[in-house]
Amino acid sequence: MVLKGGDKGESIPFDAPLYDFDRERGIEYRNCDAVAALFLIKGDINPILPEGVEPYSDPPMGGVWISRYSYSTLGAYNEEVSVIQVKDVHGEMGYYIPYIYVTNDAAMAAGREVAGAPKKLADIKIENKLDLVEATLERPSGRRLITILFKPVTRAMGNIIDAYFPYPAPLLSVRHVPWIERPGDGLTQLIAWCAELDYHLDPKGERAIWTGPASVTYDSPSFCDPVHKLEVDEVLAAMYFQFDMKLKFREVQKQY
Repeated sequence: MVLKGGDKGESIPFDAPLYDFDRERGIEYRNCDAVAALFLIKGDINPILPEGVEPYSDPPMGGVWISRYSYSTLGAYNEEVSVIQVKDVHGEMGYYIPYIYVTNDAAMAAGREVAGAPKKLADIKIENKLDLVEATLERPSGRRLITILFKPVTRAMGNIIDAYFPYPAPLLSVRHVPWIERPGDGLTQLIAWCAELDYHLDPKGERAIWTGPASVTYDSPSFCDPVHKLEVDEVLAAMYFQFDMKLKFREVQKQY
């Protein structure tokens, strides 16, 4: 107990928590869609990786994911995630998250406090324009940081999507609570968590995943939000998909 009357939630204020989640089921999402692009990263990304985490390949691979969550147990919101494919402390593949943005305060707080996802608030959109899907990140509004332009051409066939996003998709981030009086009374941990993606099926049983050409541009580089540090060398794959999802939390892999 923290409050004399008993605490009531996962987050503060305990008598009116900003978010709650079921520890067994995780955080749940329904009727979502997203645009994702995976690419080879140009240059050295080691300076933005935490100790104990190494690039999974040479050259390193990264990606940008912009999603629209029409319903979740944290509320409706949009999200941008920048990832680097890495080896965790066990040598297993995962996606480390150096930058992530949301449009909802509960999602921001839960991501930072539980998983260590370094979430900030931003303006994030997915829009259909002509025969294209355009997904954008702006912070502040009007300052375009990322544009993904995607042209859906065909359904994703075979296991290529599963190779990029295994079930569940492994994620890594650093949870940090600053020290107050001296180093040691704070907290810094490498957190392993995961996303269970369940793709929607059409009446014929085909997964709702489309592939096609895409471009990723960093329209207005910002020192406050340096998402451009994942410099795009070559786009390997891009997709638009519809899905449900659960986020679950696995383990503390390292204490710094």
